[in-house]
Order: sequence, then structure tokens, then C-alpha cells
Amino acid sequence: MNRERAAALGREPHGSSDDPDLLDFSANANPEVPDGVERVYRAAFERARTYPPEPPAAFRRAAADYVGCDPGDVVPTPGGLAAIRAAVALAVGEGDTALVPAPSFGEYAREVRLRGGEPSFADVDRVLDADPSGHALAVVCTPNNPTGTGYDRDALLAFAERCRAAGTVLLVDEAFLGFTERASLAGTDGVVVARALTKLFGLPGIRAGFAVATGDLGAALRGARRTWNLGAPALATGEYCLRQEEFVRETRERVRRERDRLRAALGERYAVAPSEAPYLLLDVGDRDVDRVIERARDRGVAVRDARSFRGLDAHVRVAVRRPAENDRLLTALGVGDEAGDDGGSSGGGSRGADADV
Repeated sequence: MNRERAAALGREPHGSSDDPDLLDFSANANPEVPDGVERVYRAAFERARTYPPEPPAAFRRAAADYVGCDPGDVVPTPGGLAAIRAAVALAVGEGDTALVPAPSFGEYAREVRLRGGEPSFADVDRVLDADPSGHALAVVCTPNNPTGTGYDRDALLAFAERCRAAGTVLLVDEAFLGFTERASLAGTDGVVVARALTKLFGLPGIRAGFAVATGDLGAALRGARRTWNLGAPALATGEYCLRQEEFVRETRERVRRERDRLRAALGERYAVAPSEAPYLLLDVGDRDVDRVIERARDRGVAVRDARSFRGLDAHVRVAVRRPAENDRLLTALGVGDEAGDDGGSSGGGSRGADADV
């Protein structure tokens, strides 16, 4: 990694508010956590007095059972972003290009640039039709952040086959896939799958996740992984959460039901993209985005300014939370409020081609 390049690259903006007076719809973590998880975390203190097991076999078995792969193909990481960084670092070198979806998670392009590569952006709706030839890496986020776009498994497998034929590593970010019924691509040759406990299990501060890869690619990821890269509390908590099948089922049902309800209600005032994720992307039309955000804050709700995503210039993203909290979001965004005070009128916005990732 080049020192000057790393110093020059700024940070990507992300959702999340630490204001205790605001109900946070700007981040996408589950507001619920599995029963018993605090007990497991606290009980791990004694284990934290010694180095964690190396390799962490129990965590790898739980992760493998969760996504349906061989435990030997699991590479534990401190969060999904660490899995993404590891994949990019192994695939991309100076002067390489990487096929990156847009609008999507800004860290993909940032990691590519950190390695001296250049992102080649493809529209998120057509990324699986793009030609991976000549690229060191291709990235797919499913469901995509911030649009909520999900991809058919057969189409993903066909794209993976084209990537293998082109000698292109395929990175599939499945950070939000656990909210859906779709099967993971974990264990597919030539593919690195990145997963996190952050979103589905509501534990962004634990920093636990994993990558999955097979063959030489998996061997390289395992070889590059730092020894003891997850602490004992993260390993114990992660192993426990990955076994909570009933919690996952209940979460999926709640999110599906509330997402449908929110989309119908918000659709009366905004253009709302279809979504398979625990969030919705809203096109505010010719309203002033800053006023929409400020109006929500004045009513005690934080929403995500989505203009930081490449190609979005009239958008906000909102999480799907519990029913009563979602009612507060609707009120904060003026649904059912005929007068409104966010400026402008309803209507479709546009994607700004030169917006930042």
C-alpha cells in the first residue's frame, strides 16, 4: 500500500448517528439482538485473559453451517469490511482495474484505489451483464446498498463463471443477504464471499465477520489473515449468533412486513425503489434534500443523506426498524401531512453522473 496514496484518500461517509435524542434510521443494523447474546458476551471475559484459539475452529464451523460451505473455506475477519479489504488486497495491484457497481457501497472503490487500482463503474441494475474481461476484480453487493437490489442466484452463478473464464476474482458482498431467503454463493470457485454480523444481528460494535473462498484463493486469504484477528468476545458472540435460526426467521418476517408497509406509505409522497434489504431508497424529486433531512431531524429522526453514493443527487435512505419506530419515521417524513414543509413538489429525481461514490 502506497503511503502517499493512503494519506491522500479521504474517508467514505456512512450512516449512523450518536445523538441520543435522535431515532437513527441512517444506519441499517437490526434494532433487535438475539436473546442471550449479552450473557454470552460477558461470559467470554475469562477467555479474553488468554489468546483466542488459532485457528478459531468453533467459529468457522458455525459460519460454515450458516452459509452452507466447508469450514476449511471460512476465513474469520473483524467485520465484513475486513473481508472486503482482504479480497481487494489479494486481487488488485498497481494499475489494475476493478468492475464496481454504482450506486453502491463506497468502500469498494476506496479499497481499489488504496491498492493503486482504478474502479470501473457499472450500473447496479446491469452489473451482471458487464464484461469482466481485463479486470482484476469484479464486485457485486446483494442486496445492493443503498438500492436494495437483489440478484437471482442463477444469474450470479453465470456471472461467476464468466469471471472465472476471464481470470477475474469475483467479490460478492452478502452483508444483507441474511435478511432474505436467497442462498449464499459461499463455496463457489473463484468467488470471495464477504459476510458480517453487523447488520442481521444488530452488533456493529462487535466487529465480527468472515470471508469464504475455495482453492488457491481461499489458501491465499487464510495465509494473509492476521493471527488472532478476532478477540475471544467477538468469536464467542459470533458463534452464538450464527446458530440463532429462530431469531433469523423472525427478523426476516418483521423486516419484510414492515418494509412493505413503509414502501406503500412513503410511496404516497416519494418515489421509493423496490428493495430486498432492511432499508429503502427514496427519491425526493425536486424537494431540497437538505430540508428533508433537517425536517426529519427536527422531528427526532436521523435519515441517511444518499447523495454521497455515486449517481444519486436527490435521494435519502431509511432503515426498516420496529413498527412503532417506523410510524415515527413516516411522521418525520411528512407522510399524511398535506401541508409539509420540505419544499418543492413530488416527482422523480435523477442520478448525477459525476457524484462521488
